[in-house]
Parts: sequence; C-alpha cells; structure tokens
Amino acid sequence: MPAETTALEAEIAKFDALAERWWDPDGPMAPLHRMNPLRCGWIAQRLAASEGRQGEDLSGLTLLDVGCGAGLASEGMARLGARVTGLDAAGTALEAARAHATRSGLEIDYRQGRPEELAAEGARFDAVIALEVIEHVADRGAFLAALASVTKPGGCVFLSTLNRTPKSFLFAKVGAEYLLRLLPRGTHDWKMFVTPAELGAEARKAGLRVTDIAGMTPKLGTKDWQASSDVSVNYIAAARKE
Repeated sequence: MPAETTALEAEIAKFDALAERWWDPDGPMAPLHRMNPLRCGWIAQRLAASEGRQGEDLSGLTLLDVGCGAGLASEGMARLGARVTGLDAAGTALEAARAHATRSGLEIDYRQGRPEELAAEGARFDAVIALEVIEHVADRGAFLAALASVTKPGGCVFLSTLNRTPKSFLFAKVGAEYLLRLLPRGTHDWKMFVTPAELGAEARKAGLRVTDIAGMTPKLGTKDWQASSDVSVNYIAAARKE
C-alpha cells in the first residue's frame, strides 16, 4: 500500500506548524486539552474490560497512537500503564512530543511515519487509537485498513472524529474557527467529516467491527467534556479486529 494513500501533505504541514503551541492549554489545541481526559478515560475503560481488567488498568498493554501530534493522548495512555508508540508524519510535532515526554518522565516511543509502514515491518499492537485524525486523511478506507493491519487479532481500534451534520458545520467549523476562534481557521474541512454510518461501513470493509460509540459534548458551565448519546458533532467509537 503506498504511503500516499493515508496522508495528505497539506494536513501534515498544517499541524506541524502548530507544534510549538501544542502543549499550551489555552493555545490553538485548547479544545483537545479539554477533551483529552474524556477520550483517554473512555478508551481505557473499554480496553481494560476487553482484557478482563477492572477500571482503567492498561499495565503492559501495547498501544499505537496514530496521528499522535505532540503527544496529548500518548501521554494520557502512558500514565495509565500502556506501553505507547506514538506515530505521526509531522516531524516538528514529534520533536515537541519527545521533549514534553522527557520533561514529564514518561517513556514513549515516538516514530515518524505512517501505519502502513509499521505494518510492513510486522508491528502489531494490542490496541490502536486514531483521535481526530480520520477526517484529515486522503483515503478513509485505506487508512482504516492500515489501522487494522497493525492491530493484533481480537485487538481494539479506537477512533474519534466529527460527524458531518448541519450542527457540526455550525459549531465545529463556523463557530469554533471563525466566531469563537477556538481553532485556527482552516483546521477542518467539513466535507471530510465522517458520519457514524460511514465509519461503521468502512470499518467493516477493513475487518473491524464497531462495538461501542458515544458522543463527546461539553459540560455546561465548565471546561470539561462528557460522554453522551449526542453524536451530532464530536463522537468516539470502539471497534474490534475480527
């Protein structure tokens, strides 16, 4: 599978340019900082349960964070005990990730590249996560196939993304980028947002069966996010490799 099938160079450059401010909780990645505890907790609970464990115990499990950027989710999962490999095509963002992990005393294996390249090396992981990534790739089907290829049989794949609805256009595109300026303009292309039905169908073609899905919504009056039944804007999904 050629590398170009799962990455858009313009998207890589866009997020590489944000590397220096990635860890600023009030900077351009502020929405991800606020969302990250929910994402990591939701994933950890389901991954631990799939291994017959209680709570969020990920001790010793191997996890690949695809499109890890500067490492927000990678660090969150490492703090829960997972042996994390962070993968991204953006080299400057990875430099920021390595520096922050060192300052935080965390051992995370950050690598520059794409999942299909790891698959060609024979790498396999207990779980693979790709958070706010699939809406930026060139070919969703090829991307999902690449995620499946680096997942052990029976392993878990977790994705979070944005639904393609009028509400998401209003809130995640116009509101977040142009009115409230929570994100840099041009962060998202609404036409590339993914409906849950599309994600489920494309995952099945890649040998992945969606087992759980939840909306991610802000808690009123706080900066925190919560899981909900409302998938009209942000949502997160769990899938198992068949």
